Amino acid sequence: MSEEPVSVLFVCLGNICRSPLAEGVFRSLVAEAGLEHRFEIDSAGTSGWHDGEPPDARTLAVALRRGVELTRISRRVTDSDLQRFRHILAMDGDNLRELQRRAARTAPQADVRLLRDFDSAADSRRDIPDPYFGGTDGFEDVHDIVDRSCRGLLAELRARYGL
Repeated sequence: MSEEPVSVLFVCLGNICRSPLAEGVFRSLVAEAGLEHRFEIDSAGTSGWHDGEPPDARTLAVALRRGVELTRISRRVTDSDLQRFRHILAMDGDNLRELQRRAARTAPQADVRLLRDFDSAADSRRDIPDPYFGGTDGFEDVHDIVDRSCRGLLAELRARYGL
């Protein structure tokens, strides 16, 4: 009998910068741990502004330099996502509030949190900043935050599910 996969959805506003990066980083960490068969991993955005677009070129460049592959195209989060994914990780407070509002109506069992709750170096700042309107350094910084957060998330999920 196969075990149900641990389902994880990463969410930001447009699904072209932070959430596809988090999906790619987390997918890479899961693969390094040999646990691909135990996880379902995806990303989406709370807006549909970039539906069908690839990740931002700056996000792709930073990920590539760090050995992370990003292959998904942008899409908007759906009510069925909220029902299907057990762990939903928002990149910032605005997206968290939108997801919590929707989950309360459609999927009260979903664990909706900020991804940075798992960042071992986080202080009072819980948002992962949106690098879209900034320079390349912002994308590098976001990758560092996402990497630490995803490592913490994986450690917690491994402990919770005995992986």
